[in-house]
Formats: sequence, structure tokens, C-alpha cells
Amino acid sequence: MSLYGTKDFLDTWTYFEIKKLEPTAEYSWYKLNIFVQWDGESHQTIVLAFDTPFDVIQSFRELLVTPDLHNLHSPFWFYPHLLSEVARHQEAAVWAIRNQVREVEKRTLPLGRPNPNYRHLHDIARHALHVSETLEVAIKTIKCMLERHKDLCPSLSDFDAEQGIHSQLQFFESYISSLGSRSASNEKRMLNEIQLAFNTVAQHDASTSVKIGLATQADSLTMKSIALVTLTFLPPTFVSAIFSMSFFSYSAESGWVLSDKFWIYWVFAIPTTLLTAIAWYFLQKYNAPVPSREERSGTLKYSI
Repeated sequence: MSLYGTKDFLDTWTYFEIKKLEPTAEYSWYKLNIFVQWDGESHQTIVLAFDTPFDVIQSFRELLVTPDLHNLHSPFWFYPHLLSEVARHQEAAVWAIRNQVREVEKRTLPLGRPNPNYRHLHDIARHALHVSETLEVAIKTIKCMLERHKDLCPSLSDFDAEQGIHSQLQFFESYISSLGSRSASNEKRMLNEIQLAFNTVAQHDASTSVKIGLATQADSLTMKSIALVTLTFLPPTFVSAIFSMSFFSYSAESGWVLSDKFWIYWVFAIPTTLLTAIAWYFLQKYNAPVPSREERSGTLKYSI
């Protein structure tokens, strides 16, 4: 609030902003940009309203047509009526946010994976922050208004009227401060719902991970069973394959006879096995993921 003039001629200027949220999630900004010029000698008051909603203009017109004549001696007589309009619109803004928050709180969790609309939740939180901000600024403006009025009270003639106006200004300061507390509660409730949405999704994903882990554990048991069967039959199969080669022969008269060319088998088998193992090693090394330069230097950067 800005103020300039003397005790007989005073100009004051105040500015309020109000954010109104509709049930459809549409929103609009109300601006109360008010200039008041008070003439103490003629007891005339000129009010200029800029960017002000039409319903507020109508209310001001009715007030100026039939003013309280007793309070016209005060340069601040108009401001309790202005603060009444500010309080009315701010209360509607706070309760509009509360209704949106309550709609979010009443939603039941689905049986399957939760799919919250994070964009909608954060939009409501953003609107709640803006409403709290406008209330905080309004409280500061009213405090400034009370200080200016207190400074002027000793120099004004009708002290009783000034006391009444000062009490009304104090009432609206308390009233809008209470709306600020209500708006802060809306913010905390909305933050709680956003955290709940994140936690329910994380809980469901954790449950899915547990199920995947159990399935993997079952697959591991199956692989162990297959490995045990392989371990059981592979040595006898290997021995059977060795003795079934033509390097061995058996007859009733001479018994078992080993060919002197048996070394040929080992000449081919051992190098082939070694070459296969070496080829597998290099293929694994070639297909391994290559760390980036940041990962190698330990200076990973993440964008937010």
C-alpha cells in the first residue's frame, strides 16, 4: 500500500491479486487495483478501480451511492469494504482448492497397478501455492494499512470513528490470516496425496519385483535339477563314448586290445577344446558393454 498527502487531502493505492480455481480445473486471476483519493474538507472520496471483476465494481458502486456518512471523515473508510471483497474472493479461492484436494483424497486405489495422474496432482499443488502466496501478500498489505492508519489516527478529528475503522481492519487481518492457515493445510494435504501416489506405485512395483524374484528362484532350482541330471549322466556317457571308439577292441580270446593310434584322438581333442575355450573368452570380452568416459573417470553428470 502506498500513501501520500496531508491530513486534509490523502491519496492511497492498494493492489490485491486472487487466483480462483474452477471445478473443471480451469483458473483465472482476479486483480483489485484500487486508487482512493479522499478530500477531508469536502468529505468527497474518489475511487478508481483498474482490472477489477465486474461483480466487485457493482458492489463498490452500491457502496459509494449509499455510504456511511459517519465514517466519511476518515480517509480509510473505504478500505474495510474493499477488504470485505478481498476476503470473500480469497475464501472462495481457498475452498476451491480444498474441494479439489478432497476429490483426490476420496479416490479409491485400483486393484491392479496404480496409474495416478501426476500432472493433475502437481497442477493442484501449484494452484495451492499460488493461493497461499496471494494470501501472504494480502496480509502484508493489511499490516501496512494498519500501520499507516495508526500513524494518522492522532492527527484526525473523529477519533471514535477511526477506532471503529481500525478494529475492522484488524478483523480482516485476522480473518485473512486464518484463511492463510487453511491454505497451508491444503498444501500439506496435497503434498501428502502426491507422496501417497508415489508410494503406492513403488509398493506395487516392489511386489512385482518380489514375484519376479520368486519366479527366478524357481527357474534356478529347475536349472540346478538339469545340471544335476547332466552331471549324473555325462561322465558315464563320456566313458562309454571313449570305449566305443575303434581304438578299442575286445574278444574272448585276447580280451581288451588298445590301438597304438589312440594318441590321434588326443591330438585333435585337446587343441579343439582349448580353441573353443579361447574363442568363447574373446567373444565374451568383445561383446561386453564399454563404459563411457564419464563412467571411467567417475564424473557422471545427471540432468534434472
